[in-house]
Amino acid sequence: MDYLYRDGSPIPAELWEKIDDAVVSSAKKILTGRRFISIYGPLGGGVQSINVDNISDLEEIEGDISVIKGRTYQPIPLINQDFTLLWRDLEFSEQMGMPVDLSAAMHAAAQCALKEDELIFLGNEGLGYKGLLTEEGITKLPISDWSENENPYKDISAGLARFIENGIVGRKALVVSPSLYVKLQRIQPGTGTTEYERISRLLNGNVFSTPVLKKDKAVLVGAEPQYVDLVIGQDMKTSYLETKNLNHYFRIIETILLRIKNKDAVVVFE
Repeated sequence: MDYLYRDGSPIPAELWEKIDDAVVSSAKKILTGRRFISIYGPLGGGVQSINVDNISDLEEIEGDISVIKGRTYQPIPLINQDFTLLWRDLEFSEQMGMPVDLSAAMHAAAQCALKEDELIFLGNEGLGYKGLLTEEGITKLPISDWSENENPYKDISAGLARFIENGIVGRKALVVSPSLYVKLQRIQPGTGTTEYERISRLLNGNVFSTPVLKKDKAVLVGAEPQYVDLVIGQDMKTSYLETKNLNHYFRIIETILLRIKNKDAVVVFE
């Protein structure tokens, strides 16, 4: 089934290809969670739910009726963002032999990417989804003043020590708010290097910043797939909605779900 309604749309294949390129390139510049979280999928747009396991409690309880303890099932939410291409712009492009201005598609893709990161990091309280910073049972450590001394390095080292205590191994990543990212650019006296460079060496370069984190907040994540992953049903794609007043309406869609399998693999500084 062509649920994207591309085949029946008046948009030629060549323009669809340009729209796809614009959407993907714009989203990649924004997306932060996907830069360190393992991807599970794409499974297809028809997959509506997926199991979410708590590894520490996962076991099969046998009896007359067998059940799996530590496993729940969650719906995979759909993220979407609309945009419009005006018919006069398309006609002008065709008549003059000029490229179509796809700024509207790129802006919509950026908004869609921000919505994805908001769901990954903050969840959605109204819909019952938890994020990396809002999940219950994760480790929370007080954050010191990162504008003074070696405080950023000490805080992250304390978080890594928690990982060692809890047996969290492999790749790790740090994600900070924009305000903390600026503070990490401070050169530490006597070292000739910034706090960002020192922490980046600890984490093999896996230090990121996203605008969805506000104020002075940071999260340290054990990024191996046995600890956390991102389920993708339908990856980010543009569908055709309708023609109205001669203009063309589109919708960017994707279905994703964050799975935190081991809460010891998440340390929040706040």
